[in-house]
Amino acid sequence: MSTHATGRTTRSVRMPSFPFDDHDLDRFRALQQLAYGCAQRVGDWLEPGVTERQAAARLRRELVAEGVEDFFHVPFAWFGDRTAFRHFRTPLQFFAGRRRLEEGMPYVLDCAPVVDGYTADIGYAGRIGDNPVWDLMAQDLREYRELILREVRQRKPLAEIYAAVDALIAEHGYDNRHKVYPGRVIGHQVTRMKARGPAGVNVFGFGVRTLQTLGRELISERLHGRSPLWADGRSSRHAPTPGLWAVEPHIGFRDVGLKFEELLVVTEDDAYWLDDDLPHVRRWQQAAA
Repeated sequence: MSTHATGRTTRSVRMPSFPFDDHDLDRFRALQQLAYGCAQRVGDWLEPGVTERQAAARLRRELVAEGVEDFFHVPFAWFGDRTAFRHFRTPLQFFAGRRRLEEGMPYVLDCAPVVDGYTADIGYAGRIGDNPVWDLMAQDLREYRELILREVRQRKPLAEIYAAVDALIAEHGYDNRHKVYPGRVIGHQVTRMKARGPAGVNVFGFGVRTLQTLGRELISERLHGRSPLWADGRSSRHAPTPGLWAVEPHIGFRDVGLKFEELLVVTEDDAYWLDDDLPHVRRWQQAAA
């Protein structure tokens, strides 16, 4: 046991070695690029009058056309105040609905394709027409990416990093929307799925192979005092586990919600984002230039 500056007690747990080689990282990176490319094409196609269901279906078709075999979870699309998860009370409300895009509305596309067991889990945010609030939030989101990487490199417990993100959200005057996800997660571990269940079959939005893999990982990690889910509770009071983490800080202001989701590499002694050639990073670089 150890106590950090927050006064919370953290558990000392044995950490595994980094589980991937360069070939694996190349495969994960290529799939993440594929997923973002598909989401960006769907974002370019969106226009007023399109429904969430139409957008999610279009995203699925784009991914399958690119060779995607299965999904960690089904593609999601959220428009308007649903990007901030306003009035969400049950998991069923996460599924794409009949909400139609209107001028000025924000949108979020979320997909998690699987190819040959490799998984990417991405979030792509945009807006239709002008939305100054969205523009400001999109620039502020850069600070969360920098904060998370800095804190992970310092090997701070996951729950403490979650609290640091919360503090930055409050400083900006926004509110935490990833707390609405099941389990209040801001991220989760990504492994190469080796389950043999039927591809393309999902239960409550998650692929059968996903559920098999998650169940196995939850049991294995808990036996070692760790959790593959990154939240703010007791099970996340340990240093980041070496491996890949899909991280998704999700912020909201009134009816505008915005996030990114991408893969973070955590080694035994360092951390880095798997790829910096992503739409939100390019947007920040262009603004800085």
